[in-house]
Amino acid sequence: MKNHRITKLKRYWHTIRYLRPIQIYGRLKLYIKKTSIDLSPKFDLNDILYEWTEAIRNKKSMTNKSTFVFLNEPGYIQSSDDWNEGTHSKLWFYNLHYFDDLCANNSHQRNDWHREMIEKWITDNPVGVGIGWDPYPLSRRIVNIIKWSLAGNNLEKHWNESLLFQTRYLEKNIEIHIMGNHLFSNAKALYFAGLYFSGKEANRWRKKGENIIRRELREQILKDGGNFELSTMYHSIFLVDLLDIYNISRTFKKKLHLKIKDYIFQMYKWMKVMVHPDKEISFFNDAALCIAPSPDEITKYCKRLLGPKIFDELDSEINSKNLIELSESGYTKICTGKISIILDRASIGPDYLPGHAHADTLSFELSHEQQRVIVNSGTSVYQDEKRRHIERSTSSHSTIEIDSKSSSQIWGNFRVAKRAKIINSHTEKNDKLIKVSGCHDGYKRIGGSPIHCREWLIVGNTLTITDRISGTGIHSIKNILPLHPAIKVNQKSQNKVALEYKGNNILSIEFGDHGHLEVQNSLYNPEFGLSIGNKKILYSYLTKLPIKTYTRISW
Repeated sequence: MKNHRITKLKRYWHTIRYLRPIQIYGRLKLYIKKTSIDLSPKFDLNDILYEWTEAIRNKKSMTNKSTFVFLNEPGYIQSSDDWNEGTHSKLWFYNLHYFDDLCANNSHQRNDWHREMIEKWITDNPVGVGIGWDPYPLSRRIVNIIKWSLAGNNLEKHWNESLLFQTRYLEKNIEIHIMGNHLFSNAKALYFAGLYFSGKEANRWRKKGENIIRRELREQILKDGGNFELSTMYHSIFLVDLLDIYNISRTFKKKLHLKIKDYIFQMYKWMKVMVHPDKEISFFNDAALCIAPSPDEITKYCKRLLGPKIFDELDSEINSKNLIELSESGYTKICTGKISIILDRASIGPDYLPGHAHADTLSFELSHEQQRVIVNSGTSVYQDEKRRHIERSTSSHSTIEIDSKSSSQIWGNFRVAKRAKIINSHTEKNDKLIKVSGCHDGYKRIGGSPIHCREWLIVGNTLTITDRISGTGIHSIKNILPLHPAIKVNQKSQNKVALEYKGNNILSIEFGDHGHLEVQNSLYNPEFGLSIGNKKILYSYLTKLPIKTYTRISW
């Protein structure tokens, strides 16, 4: 029991020591300060000076005026309690309060439902009471209501009064304890409201939002264009936020003293590098389909706002290269013949904000033509701690697991204690080969201090992955290759498998000697609330370190 307490305290220490002082202050403030706001209803609106450009349409979430579907799960709002209570997860209720359906596909057909929904929300959710007043859903809702208004829907006077109160409440509850994408969303909402309303108070919101946006762009966008949380999903959400901010600035003819277009171009390029040939995002860290708009939808929005020329040129540049390194983010993309591979030599994200990190260091995803083959397993939940732990663990990713431990010490739903660090990386390319390598120290905390080094070598139609694990002692080593659900394993021998797609053999995989090959049933999680049965290839060793082994993939 004493050892367990010591282990638990160490885990807390290795989690808390990375936090910034302002995050600790923000958490303390949550517990000791109650928010009160000015409820005087006086407001004025700014004149719209330029046509609002159609933004990205969200996925429809209302099936009738009281029924919603979020995260592939239906729910009902029949009484005031239903906004905050029920069997749904907190993330489901967050989605309920976003009001995304206001700006969804064919939303004009549900205009009467939307007007009833806004009226009911105001009646059932008094100021500061309930999940809908948490700063993140509050920010999303403020933006959606303003976008809905700019798209041609008139707001009732008391709806604008409610929007006023919501913005005042948000201004006093900025998420400095979380930071990252939450803080940026808060700033976006303040900026939107600061342009929508007019007057001294609105100018304060606009300036405060713009100052946070300026600071967070420098903090959150890496030199290669990646969002620092290193999640393709949150990167896409952030890019859409930037496009919306540019859109509303133009609508009210307010000059932004930011290089916002440069950030948009950089983030666009990063996004397009990190997609598979199926034109959807890769699964590194927290990532799932149908949360952020698709890359195709984002591309169309970019072109509507800023014209097609620059984005066509960026696409042409990306498509012309068979090796692209996103060096600051730590990802590499290789396209050769029928094969597309995305490699992970990244950190788990910013030290003070690892909540969306997975223990996926030195993993990779591989597509054959348009079909994903070797995958990371995706994200389907946030609040189910047991399931969440599995999805974040190394065992759900295409990399090496040692002694059934994860390469980074994930725990809780959004916590990381000790975390893997990339300690060296190297890339070589010539007319005959492409070689990419990296090492991490995430397993050094285990007895014998293992260090995992992985090299990907492509020559012709063969990818050879060499894993070197230094250290001492006898350890269990698992080489993990999760497969897309559409892929079948149709041949198997002692150390070889053949992979089939739609009746055709597309890849063969051969492992080094002296291991044990098995194909396990597993789960692939392409969307929140959606898990699909798939196969996971394991090649396992019980061996003395150091060890060198290989995996050879041919097509």
